[in-house]
Amino acid sequence: MTAKPDLTDFALGTFSVAGATPFAGLVIDGRVIAGGTESVLQLLQRWHEAFPALRRLADDFRAGSRSAELRERSAPVESLRMHPPVYLPRNVYCAGMNYRKHVIDLIMSQSGVADRPGLSESERRAEAEKTMDVRASSGEPFVFIKAASSVVGARDPVPLPEGVTRPDWELELGVVMGRPARHVKRDEALKYVAGYAIVNDITARDRINHKEMRFDWLKGKSQPGFLPFGPYLVPAAFVPDPQGLRLTLKLNGQVMQNESSADMIYGVARLIEYLSEHVQLLPGDLICTGSPAGNGAHYNRFLRPGDVMETEIDGLGTQRNMCSVEGRREG
Repeated sequence: MTAKPDLTDFALGTFSVAGATPFAGLVIDGRVIAGGTESVLQLLQRWHEAFPALRRLADDFRAGSRSAELRERSAPVESLRMHPPVYLPRNVYCAGMNYRKHVIDLIMSQSGVADRPGLSESERRAEAEKTMDVRASSGEPFVFIKAASSVVGARDPVPLPEGVTRPDWELELGVVMGRPARHVKRDEALKYVAGYAIVNDITARDRINHKEMRFDWLKGKSQPGFLPFGPYLVPAAFVPDPQGLRLTLKLNGQVMQNESSADMIYGVARLIEYLSEHVQLLPGDLICTGSPAGNGAHYNRFLRPGDVMETEIDGLGTQRNMCSVEGRREG
């Protein structure tokens, strides 16, 4: 259950007016206050100082002596062009196969456990669940890198490249780092998080398999527009438990994904621990934490021009992205 927002709840975003240079904005009560000359990425480089200052600004906007002045300087969110909240993240790390029910469904639909003779459907599922228990307790995450150039905003079209026949959606919880992290233990890991956001890891299923190697992340994951991000970056202080959030994706109004982040095999803290063991995490890095059951591959229904994806995660806002043909904007 999402905690009731306190007085100082706010979010960060990146916005622009009529094609002008994008700026960082404090989002509060449906309005945006320009955050000065620094970008959100620059704010993240000194997050330990920036967050308290933003919190004071939010207090002043609501009840402080500067409230009238700040309201005069603010603008309604809907009057501005919305960009990815971190424009753009430094690195993008993606956890694959990280939701228990989703992976069990995949195991059940493929060879191996699912077609062992003499086992009932419930017995086969129990075998798959046992496999997941072993993976969670003694395995390790599976992470790949996605190009930052694939990032678009929460209201931008998603261009479908010519020749891609199976573009798929993958709603995920995004984690944005606020401190450098190297060799961080999981019980300390969440202290390094600046905030959380919605991401949608679009995947070209027909291009993910390499002819000679196992996976082709370049063609399958990193096409332009294949990572809607936002609308906002919600500070970690306002998300008490990243493993207690509801993720929902609708395609043309029909619910396709509806799951709790509690179903992650490896939670946010474990992913940070694992990543920081192998790479230097930096402020402004984005971690995509995996997608729950209900992808297009599950329904054998893939994205088409004109489709509208609406995504929501508790307390993090909503995305609305229309699919277009690459090279022309629609909607």
